[in-house]
Amino acid sequence: MSSRLLALSLSFFLLSSVVAAPASAQAADDPKQPSVENPHMHFWGTDDLSSCWTHFDSNDSAGSSEEGHGAMVFAEGQQVDVSFTCRIQENFKENMYLNPNGTIVIEVGTRIFSDDCDPEQDSNCKDFTMTLYRGNIEVAKEVFPGVSTGWDDEQIRWELPVNGNMTSWNRSQEEPALHVEFSKPGVTDILCAIPLNDCTGEFWFYYSNNEDGMTAEANFPVINMTDLPIGQEEPGEEAGGGGGLPGFGLAAGLGAMALAAVAARSREE
Repeated sequence: MSSRLLALSLSFFLLSSVVAAPASAQAADDPKQPSVENPHMHFWGTDDLSSCWTHFDSNDSAGSSEEGHGAMVFAEGQQVDVSFTCRIQENFKENMYLNPNGTIVIEVGTRIFSDDCDPEQDSNCKDFTMTLYRGNIEVAKEVFPGVSTGWDDEQIRWELPVNGNMTSWNRSQEEPALHVEFSKPGVTDILCAIPLNDCTGEFWFYYSNNEDGMTAEANFPVINMTDLPIGQEEPGEEAGGGGGLPGFGLAAGLGAMALAAVAARSREE
């Protein structure tokens, strides 16, 4: 009787330890982290666009340009050539899961002054282009040929239906990153010789703290792991392994060994 009671006690202890593991492993609430209630990733950066970062707290603009945008300036006639990446400021504390039937919406604002060209005829010409990465893996790319180069504020909206490469974003290695590219020749015109005409090339990228009414955020259709469809496992894990209780296999093995040991002792007695 005492052996049976001991076995039951061991089983209960191991089971309760496993069940409690996910709760104790959960990261504390952090407004910089994504969640079902906090799915909007915001863009921040320096005045000169030498650094661009993102996180999910709309109220934390620490270190970001007070002007609400980053700007690159180019001499008259110089190629307005831009390439930069906005990466997550702090690694995810938990994996991020997206609704497989949802849509990622990325909205950024820009203001550009350059000449225009035909990308098909000029190898140095590139229309405004955005590429979304999951860690170092490219998951989507889009070209926006209609963006003005006449020093107008442009709001750009990119809608990406979630596919199999976008449902799971593992912490510490697969956080989202947005790469922005643009390259067109600078303005060279006889009117540039007039003192009041400034033909300096410029490229602005708006941040989330701008006061010009430009939206600068990415909305992810975040869901809880338990809401993922059956068979939708995490990348790098076997089917049925994603979302399993941490340490369950180890606890089950230890439980079996404990029960076997108790049973053997019972037979000896």
